[in-house]
Amino acid sequence: MLNHFKSFANDESGAVTVDWVVLTAAIVGLGLVVMTTVGGAIKTQATAIGAAVNTDVAAGLTLN
Repeated sequence: MLNHFKSFANDESGAVTVDWVVLTAAIVGLGLVVMTTVGGAIKTQATAIGAAVNTDVAAGLTLN
C-alpha cells in the first residue's frame, strides 16, 4: 500500500493539464480586460459608422 502512495505522489501525468488550464485562464482573463478597456470605444465608433451609413442611404446614395 505504501508503494501505491509513493507511485501516486511521484506521478506527474496531470501536471501538464494543470499548466494548460492556468495558461488558458490567463488568456481568457487578458481578453476580458482588453474588451473591457476598448469596448466602449468600439461601440462608439460602430454607432458613428452606422449613423453615417444611414445618412448616406437616406440621401439616396447607394453602397457599391
